[in-house]
Parts: sequence; C-alpha cells; structure tokens
Amino acid sequence: MFGALRLPRNILFGRGQRAALGSAVARLGRHALLCTDPRQAAQPEFEAMLADLAANGVETFVFQGVIPDLPLESIAACVGDVRHFPVDVVVGIGGGSSIDLAKVVAVLLTHGGVPSDYYGEFAVPGPVMPLVAVPTTAGTGSEVTPVAVVSDTERGLKIGIASPHLIPQIAICDPELTVTCPPVLTAVSGSDALTHAVEAFTTLARPIDPMLTEQHVFVGKNALSDHFARLAIANLFRYLERAFRDGSDLEARDGVMLAALAAGCAFGTAGTAAAHALQYPVGNLTHTAHGAGVATLLPYVMQYNRPACAPVFAELADLIGVGSGGADEKSQAFIDAVADLLAKVEIPATLAALGLTEDQQDFVAENSLNAARLVKNNPRPLDLTAMQAITRAAFTGDRRHLATL
Repeated sequence: MFGALRLPRNILFGRGQRAALGSAVARLGRHALLCTDPRQAAQPEFEAMLADLAANGVETFVFQGVIPDLPLESIAACVGDVRHFPVDVVVGIGGGSSIDLAKVVAVLLTHGGVPSDYYGEFAVPGPVMPLVAVPTTAGTGSEVTPVAVVSDTERGLKIGIASPHLIPQIAICDPELTVTCPPVLTAVSGSDALTHAVEAFTTLARPIDPMLTEQHVFVGKNALSDHFARLAIANLFRYLERAFRDGSDLEARDGVMLAALAAGCAFGTAGTAAAHALQYPVGNLTHTAHGAGVATLLPYVMQYNRPACAPVFAELADLIGVGSGGADEKSQAFIDAVADLLAKVEIPATLAALGLTEDQQDFVAENSLNAARLVKNNPRPLDLTAMQAITRAAFTGDRRHLATL
C-alpha cells in the first residue's frame, strides 16, 4: 500500500467561510494582490471580502482582468499593473483561471522571469510568496493543486506549470459563492471535477519508490488520492444534476463544491491522463471551455481504458449503485452512467458538437501526445494510433469499439 498527498496548510469548507478571508490573509501579509475577473469583481460578496480585508488591516490591489483559459497577455498585464504595489500575499478569487493567474503571478513576483521559464514539472526553484485561493466555481480544484495551466498563444498551446510550490497556503471554499453560477457554468465546472476524479482514480499506479514524490509532481493512483476521488464521484452523481437544475439548491451546491475540492485533492497528487491531454489541442482549436472538452472526451477515454481498468470501474459502479454481474458488466455500466450524467447536464456528446471539424482530428491526436506528463499517467499505453482512435470515436459518437483495439 502506498499513499501520497500534497495539500494546502489550511482548507476551510462550508457556507459563510469566506468571512475568514480577512483574518487569514492578515496573518500572511499586509499588502494583498487580488486576482479576479470583471464578473466576480462586480458581485456584492466580493465587495464584502474587500471590506473584510480592510477591517483586518490589509491594503489591497485588485486586478480584475482575468481572461478564461489564462492567455500569457493577461499574466503580463497583471504583473505590469502591480509593479508599484508592495505585494506580500496573492489572493485568487474566482474560477480556475483566476486562481491559476494568482499562482503564476506569485511565481513571477518572487522569482522573476516569464511564464515559459517555468513550463513543465519542478521548474519553480523555490517557495513563492503566500497564496490564498477562494474558488467561486465548483470544478477546477485549483485551490488545492500544484499546477497552473496557461495559454501560450504564440505557440498555440495550453501548457502546465507544475510544482508543489504552487499549492496555496490557504483554500477557502464557500458554496454560497457558487449560487450565482449559471446552469451552463455549473455543468461545465462539475463535469470537470468528475473528469478529475475518474482520471485520478484510474491513473497508472507507479512502482512504489521512496523517491517517487521527489521525482514526479504527479505520482499516480494511490491509497490516499483514491479516498478523495471516491468522495468526489459519489457526490457528483448525487448532486450535480440537482445543482444544474436548481442553482438555489444549497444542499446540492454544498455537495458539488465538496466534490470539486475532493477531486482536486485527488488529482493534485495522482494526476490526470488522456482526456486532459486531448483537450489541450481541442480547446485551442474550438475555443471551448476546458471542463466541457475534458467531459466530452471522458466516456471515450474510459472506453479505451476499460481493458486496463475493468475492476476499478466495477468498484466505482458499486460505489454509485449501478450494474450487476462481474467486472466486465459493471465496468461498462459505470462508463454508461458517466455518459448519462454528462448528457443530463447537457455536456456536448461529441467533438463535432464542440465545434471540431473533421479535418482537425489528426492534429488533435498528434498534438495531444505533447502533453507527456498526462500521457504517461494513462492506465493503458497511448501512441498516435490510440489517440487517433479515441479522437475519431469522440468525433462521431461511436465509442463501443474502443475497448477492443
């Protein structure tokens, strides 16, 4: 048995927990950069958090220019705007892009350089100034993970910066902040969390070695990450459709945000795999939300992985109460249940529905292999032929033949 977790120093979860922000930040610094987007900056809850910070003696500088998928230009704008403010703590308030911006800016303010200096794993040379994350969507899990994903428009790629130094010191997860999320954002975010949890639970388990966490940011399936993945999957099957149908259902909002947090705890150590690798080029070509892309791809990736994952999928089928018979029958029942849940929250069923064109399929397959940290995590080996098969199945909507490849 092997387990590993890398997590924030403090995680606060529950309704109203945002009221702890001012006191928590004041223990870390007195000059806070707040990274957010225009929609969030206009919310009364954001104004209340600013007032709380001020009441605790924290001077703030608000950057509200966060752009979805985090293009490098947004990062450069933030660093430029805050140049004359003595930042000693960085707070990300918003969705994954806001929190990822906070992470990257903390690196640059601490160590200098440009984002490309830190692409890949373990390129951040040391600790960064304190980070605090306050998610306002329930999906990315960035509040607890060691990775930030940026869009390098010059290279035409989404690229990850992965380092334990990127894990926020404090994560404050208040489900009340997600009540204003529209149904489509609730669906996309929650489906992102489902993909995180399923991929973390099924990622390749590596040979146990005391140096595993020293040599890899993401260490594969393990006993501790599995615990959080199960919690996330169970909650998403129980609550995601409810939150999608009725955004004012606070019990459902609680359940989905807890699932997103748990999924982040799981994949932040175990890692993700093929669905994420394929989404990078899909997202660049279609300009669709990350969560929609990975969720569209998830059932096809699961179908391809089924020969290597039947007992694990069967275990998840038992968890949510679907299927009967042996591992083969139960594993297929779980894949079908995932596809059904995604359909209920109106995630596009095919890459064609996402906007990918037929002549772009090979580009997606070829470029997905560039995400080496994701490809190596997949439980079934991946090569160009496999990626082409998954992409074509996801384009047409025909996934049943993938497990027989």
